[in-house]
Amino acid sequence: MSLARVSASGSLRGSPSGSPLLLRLELIRRGQIHNARPLVAHRSVTSPQCRSLQTTSRTLVDKNNTNKKFSPQPQPVPLSQIPRLILGAAMENLRGLKRNFRNGTFKTMLRQNPEELVFALVLLAALAVVMVYIIRLYFTYFYSEQFTKYPPPIAKTLRRALYYSNYNPDQQMALKYWKQALELCDELHLDTFSDEVMGIKIELAAWLEKIGSYDNAVKVLENLSGDCKRWVDLMEKSVKEGGKIPPSLLPPVVPQEPAGQSAAAKEPEQEETPETIWGRRTRILGKAVGINVKLANLYSFYLAKPEEAHERLIWAVETALNELRRRTVEGLKEGEGKWMSSEEIGGALESLGHSYEAKSQFHLALPLFFQALRLSQHQCHSATIMNNIAICFAQHPIMPAGQSQVDTLMGDEVASATPAQKRTAYLEAAKRWANNARQHANEPKGDDRTPECDQACATSLCNLASIARLTGNVTEARRLFEKAIEMSRRLEFEEGVTQAEEGLRALSTSS
Repeated sequence: MSLARVSASGSLRGSPSGSPLLLRLELIRRGQIHNARPLVAHRSVTSPQCRSLQTTSRTLVDKNNTNKKFSPQPQPVPLSQIPRLILGAAMENLRGLKRNFRNGTFKTMLRQNPEELVFALVLLAALAVVMVYIIRLYFTYFYSEQFTKYPPPIAKTLRRALYYSNYNPDQQMALKYWKQALELCDELHLDTFSDEVMGIKIELAAWLEKIGSYDNAVKVLENLSGDCKRWVDLMEKSVKEGGKIPPSLLPPVVPQEPAGQSAAAKEPEQEETPETIWGRRTRILGKAVGINVKLANLYSFYLAKPEEAHERLIWAVETALNELRRRTVEGLKEGEGKWMSSEEIGGALESLGHSYEAKSQFHLALPLFFQALRLSQHQCHSATIMNNIAICFAQHPIMPAGQSQVDTLMGDEVASATPAQKRTAYLEAAKRWANNARQHANEPKGDDRTPECDQACATSLCNLASIARLTGNVTEARRLFEKAIEMSRRLEFEEGVTQAEEGLRALSTSS
């Protein structure tokens, strides 16, 4: 059977039953089309010994094939080239179909090769759909509201910064455009404390964290936090002194629309109420609290600076609670707006509680977890907080009367009890809270149940096992540890498996 030839236009010659697209794709797969060059040319560097061996090998080949010209074997097509080659083959096939249709041979092709022709048309239609989807995705993301709210020069620079940050990673180019975007914000006199400008700095810090440049991410956030704190301090000082608010603290004046613009062009839902000085304070102070919580995360998990993290968390929690208390006492100011949500304040309280846990100050962590539990609005997360409360009770230190807030909450009997009685009361409280966590984690069903519920359930079993070990019930502790390991493995909860296995090893060592 003779091999068919492919013309430059991609049409099939010598084989009436062949499909131009299928044949070209088959040749591409076999590596028999050599005009498709790779994107990157690879140059091999060989030593003199290797070149000598290559020369000797080729000489032997020439001696054995004196009448044949030496021809290397075709190299396989790199995987990165396949999409480009498929696209090229599809375009060539489209031109061939168009030419055949004009020449009146389309019906002949359909009659001779209906399956191959239909397959080619379906493939081309699918390719067109994919291209339209990619184009739509590009314009939906890069021309969305998050870019259109910036002036065109800044929006263009931000698109390039995100492109080199996420889609075609290049750290030098990405950093160049991030810096250029911030410089343009200064040149165009954008409000330094607007959500847009602060958002660029926060995105820059997130990108620096993503590439592992934690020190630089901290510097960006520390500078932004310092600017926010200075603005709030200056604003509060001006209000207390009763003087005029400095112009630098006031929100920027919104430019008026051109006189020729019709009122119909304005959409009512896009009209924004001018921001008051108190509304501006709420927004900047809330941003500062969130930034300090993030700084604590970076200091604690990546830079191994627990004291720095603790200081940021204390400031964030005190600021959030003081502002909530001020609003309760003084009432809302004009245009002040809403303060942080319950979940945001609860998250800050939990973070500070975990910081006290890491310092083994469980008596200080407990009140924070109680407040966070009161603010929690999701049952699965409430179960997680209950597990934290159980841990703190189980490891609560024995303190003199009047020095622990928990003793006051538990009643006078515990406050005046002996150390042994206090230890027993703490372990009983820990067991109750661990059981409560397990019960709350098992209750949610359907869409209300999240993976956090399952993990909280496994964690409660591990906590109950640890409490049983502390009370001397070795058999019960072993049973619960094994049950926790089984459940954690079924849930693919590696942290739960590790903790339960460590508990079993500690149990074997103590026994």
